[in-house]
Amino acid sequence: MAERSFAREVEHLRLGAGEEFRGEAILAITKGLLQSGVSYVGGYQGSPISHLMDVLSDAKDVLGELGVNFQSSANESTAAAMLSASVMYPLRGAVAWKSTVGTNVASDALANLASGGVTGGAMVIVGEDYGEGSSIMQERTHAFAMKSQMWLLDPRPDHACIVDLIEKGFQLSEVSNTPVMLQVRVRTCHMHGSFICKDNVKPAFTIDDARNHPRRDLGRIVLPPAAYEHEHEKIKRRMPAAIDFVRDHKLNEFFGPEEGKVGIILQGGMYNNVIRALQYLGLSDAYGNTQIPLYVMNVTYPMIDTEVAAFAAGKDAVLMVEEGQPEYLEQALNTVLRRRDINARVRGKDVLPMAGDYTAHVIMQGVQTFLEENDPRLLGNRPPVPDASAVLADPKVEKLKSMVPSRPPGLCTGCPERPIFAAMKLVNEDLGEHHVSADIGCHLFSILPPFNLGATTMGFGLGPASTSAFGAKSDAKRSIAVMGDGGFWHNGLTSGIGNAVYNKHDGVFLIVDNFYSSATGGQDILSSRADNANCSTNNPIIDAVKGVGAKWVREVDRTYDVAKMRDTLHEALTTTDEGPKIIIASSECMLNKQRRVKPQIAKRIKDGKRVVKERFGVDEDVCTGDHACIRLSGCPSLSVKQLDDPLRDDPVAAIDNSCVACGNCGEVSEAAALCPSFYRAEVIHNPTAWDRFKAKLSMGVIRKLQKRRLSSRLTLEAA
Repeated sequence: MAERSFAREVEHLRLGAGEEFRGEAILAITKGLLQSGVSYVGGYQGSPISHLMDVLSDAKDVLGELGVNFQSSANESTAAAMLSASVMYPLRGAVAWKSTVGTNVASDALANLASGGVTGGAMVIVGEDYGEGSSIMQERTHAFAMKSQMWLLDPRPDHACIVDLIEKGFQLSEVSNTPVMLQVRVRTCHMHGSFICKDNVKPAFTIDDARNHPRRDLGRIVLPPAAYEHEHEKIKRRMPAAIDFVRDHKLNEFFGPEEGKVGIILQGGMYNNVIRALQYLGLSDAYGNTQIPLYVMNVTYPMIDTEVAAFAAGKDAVLMVEEGQPEYLEQALNTVLRRRDINARVRGKDVLPMAGDYTAHVIMQGVQTFLEENDPRLLGNRPPVPDASAVLADPKVEKLKSMVPSRPPGLCTGCPERPIFAAMKLVNEDLGEHHVSADIGCHLFSILPPFNLGATTMGFGLGPASTSAFGAKSDAKRSIAVMGDGGFWHNGLTSGIGNAVYNKHDGVFLIVDNFYSSATGGQDILSSRADNANCSTNNPIIDAVKGVGAKWVREVDRTYDVAKMRDTLHEALTTTDEGPKIIIASSECMLNKQRRVKPQIAKRIKDGKRVVKERFGVDEDVCTGDHACIRLSGCPSLSVKQLDDPLRDDPVAAIDNSCVACGNCGEVSEAAALCPSFYRAEVIHNPTAWDRFKAKLSMGVIRKLQKRRLSSRLTLEAA
């Protein structure tokens, strides 16, 4: 169950020649694949490419009509290996994943694919997750493209440009026998726009054709001496063919006047921000009519020497707008111009930041500095653009920063992983702190307050492998490794659990099973409990871990039972049994559960059916105000409330309307022996006559008891 359904939008994929497509770029990319005659598609979800996988999953009928085979891959390496179908056969294939982490996982398969080369067009669509909103280490796909010599497309954020580059990208791949990478940034993926469609194309050569007519070409298999020859073929034949195709088909674009003292060379993906920056400086309008010559590199690797040389010729200086570091393009540009004795000065990272997100404001400041030093007449006599750093340095802003508390990312309200880490904190109080290796996924938030658990995170599904150095049996405290069900099926079963079983690892391995690959958008996986018409689900994790030889395995099938979680962890950390101690803690992702049940509940209420909804609260008279419940739980629905009672200064705990009645706060309170201030109430919609009678009877008894209590109170009258 993905976080968003594209069931209605995928009908736009059926649009034919001359019709206008309007919608999100993710759908436009899918339409571009279908117009290009793709034979098979695969990939692994991850921001900003998750929705592309969701679109492809929802478009199974459309893909089936065209004979396109779609597979949701187990991981990025699986997806990359899928492209091997294009090595021997003229099959067009595409895969997608989040980069650079996904590219790292797929690197072995991609390196072999790029070495032997392809016959059919092979395209890797990478979601470039770079910038301050990213959740991963800050690296660029460009380095991998250069290392393996795969051509890198970085399309200008425009639907028509992206769709055209997908079609041209397949042609480029076939002409040069080289896989192609198409890079799309976060803003591009979720951009809305339009383009004029072409008809979808059924594959000219199908998967069945390949199966019925198998081919072998030893020159495409990565074995000596062919592997050595591949290296020479890349330079002598493939790259020249690619350069000729890019130049002849004008994949890179020129905007603005043909002549000028200065010019800007930029990655295609930076186009919109550059235009906005120039607009702020009064040098362009919102439609891209710029007063400065622009050379837009929709293909950032390979660089087309003749084009950049022609663009720079006769100019005093050019500015290279290249997001991220190192400055690969700037270095290549310098090499091209120096070798051709072109004297245009190259500016780039000296006026723009070496690293970080190139927002319109950042680019504007760099362009302004560049123009002030190289062609100030373009700036005219306008006043200088305000410096944002000066605003941020204002004493009032500094004071505001000190007053507003930081809000680190955290687990959702009602998240079933929250009680797991509350139980770990309770165990630590008894046994002391333990080394904890975290993993990629929602559970990674346990590193932050209020849990403060976890020392490292090395990659998706690598939490257990991260404790390998601590695996020897010892009298010292055991290590703990945490991994989600998504990471488990991604590669954790072999690299983590299988490795631990083989090496008789003495640590504790906690597998968080919330029924989905939740962190990537709630997609189904092998162990999902729901039935999936297109995939095989309901494959228990416990069967897999026992299948690789694990002996000490415990299941907690309701993580909200904090006491049971605490006791199971305690047992795992103290047992004398040898080998890995594996705990599978299961409860459905609350976010996905709410997506599923809320519409059902709303419909039942609308239809007049009886619905009971639970709510939790805190008794203000009982709460002591020590807030231990908040420190152990951290649930966003738990807050504090100031009382009107002049005798009680400290605010008490309170539960707001975002509560989803998971019961974790009460369970934590009981397991930790905290104050019994939590209560559960039932709100009945469309009550029956019996419900009304019981409520009337209850209120009557309560009023009678209240009246009796009031009558016995000691009252003092003023004299």
